[in-house]
Formats: sequence, C-alpha cells, structure tokens
Amino acid sequence: MLRRTDIEGGYLLTLEREDLSRIYPGMVRYTVRVRFDGKTRAAFRTNTYEYTPGMPLDAGESARETFEEWARELAADPGVFIGARQPVPRVGSAIPVTDVLVIQGSPRAGGNCSIMADLAASAAREAGRTAQVIFPDDLYLRPCIGCYWCYNFAQCTFDDDMEGVIAAIRGARLIVVCTPVYTDTVPAALKMVIDRCQAYHAERALFGGPEGQTGLLLAVAGRTGEENFGCVRTVMRDFFRNLGIGPCGEVLAGGMDRARDVRTVPGIENRVRAAVTACLKSDAGETAIATSSGLPPGE
Repeated sequence: MLRRTDIEGGYLLTLEREDLSRIYPGMVRYTVRVRFDGKTRAAFRTNTYEYTPGMPLDAGESARETFEEWARELAADPGVFIGARQPVPRVGSAIPVTDVLVIQGSPRAGGNCSIMADLAASAAREAGRTAQVIFPDDLYLRPCIGCYWCYNFAQCTFDDDMEGVIAAIRGARLIVVCTPVYTDTVPAALKMVIDRCQAYHAERALFGGPEGQTGLLLAVAGRTGEENFGCVRTVMRDFFRNLGIGPCGEVLAGGMDRARDVRTVPGIENRVRAAVTACLKSDAGETAIATSSGLPPGE
C-alpha cells in the first residue's frame, strides 16, 4: 500500500490493492482514498476487469496515475480538492419494497404475462404478504455495457431506475418473473434487467446479501411443446443462481398462438396460485409442494 500523509494539511492519501479472485479469476481492485479527520472524503476505485486488451492503460497504472495527480492537487489546496469531489445525489426512481416482487417481462400490457403476473400478486396478497408488479418496459433503463465498474463500489455506473429495481429485489422474499418466449428467449427489457442485476451480484459478492430468497418462473409460449421453454428456463436459472435466489418452481403455458388467452388453459389459475403458495411456504420453512409445468393437456 502506498501512503502519503500531510500532518499540517490533515489528510491521509493511500493507494490499496485487493485480490478479488474469489469473485472472478485474476480480478484485482485498486482504491485511491483521501481521509480527513478519520473520514473518507474522496475515493477512486478501478479493477482489472474494466480494461479491455485495446486500452493503453491497465488498472494498476490508472490507480498510480490518480494517486500522483491527487497528491499534487492536495499539496496545492486540500480544501479545493475536497470541494470539487462532493458526492452527487442519484436520481433513479424509487420502487416500494414488498414481500413479493413480480417482474412482468412482456412489453404487451394486458397480455397473458400480465394476467399471470396479476394472479401471482393476488395469490401473495391472499396469503397475507405485500406484493407489487413492475414492468421493465415502463422504466428508464440503460443496457449493461459490461464495464465491471460495479465491482468497485457495488453500484452501477448508470443512474437510472435500475437502482430501484435492485432495491426491490434485495428486499423481497419471493421474486416472480413472468415472461413470454421471444425468439426462443426472454424479451429485451427483461434481459436488460437481468444483465443490469450484475451490480447486485457485485454487491452480494463484496458485502453479502439476504439469505432465503426464492424465485418463481411463470412463462408463456406461442408454440406447443415444453422444449420451447428451454432457453427461458436456462436464462432464469442462471439469473436466480447469480443472485443467490433459490428456484422454487415454475408454471409454463404453451400453445398460446392457438389458445390466445392463457385463462383458457385448464387449471392455470389454480396452478399459479399453488406455485406462489408453495414458494411462500418454502420461505416460511414449511414443506413446499411440487409445481407442474402448467402446459395444456397433450403438450
């Protein structure tokens, strides 16, 4: 660790190196920190995964350059240095935290995913839990750019509505994801939420997170056959696993190109309600019941 102290100025400037290979192979994080009166007044962090092969600097060089630059600025006028680095409040929309969070991934309002999402929320409320449905397509979200900045401060570089989504996921006991099958996978806005949750993965990897969260998949497909849900199942399995969320069931409804309305699928409402109830019982430490696929007969 590099360290420079100015007794008269009252500040301590340090450069620290951390091995984060427990998160990703070979990941190293560098922190340049300025302390006044025992409190951190400014911090710069960078990690090796931020730097692509074509970039002229690496993380260590960037951190050392920042350390030297800050040393010069502090020597010139510590007050000006600190004043220029006051934190800027983030302005992303707040989303209420509830027991059950339902992410309605379809861009089509009032469609089959919305119907299933409402059924799930209703079942949660009937079980005495608070619940809300959020629609990624109604939120201001930017796509993940794979910058790995979130592994510096456990926070995304973008200031948008995703901060509220992560807070809602963090606070929920059950996360229900409703999705249609779009070109054999999930719709773009839902995939954007999944990718942007890398910031929540970073937070959990660095500082830990809640235990005992469970996840439920509700999905519809236009075509007939359970094989049409293969990619969606894989995406959601990896999404839940990445965030430490235990999968607790799924309800799948295929053949929607012909059926049109998911409510015409025999027993679908009971299957969704039973799946939500089972997940909530599992959360409470009770024995969960197995959830069927919910596919129409013959699929």
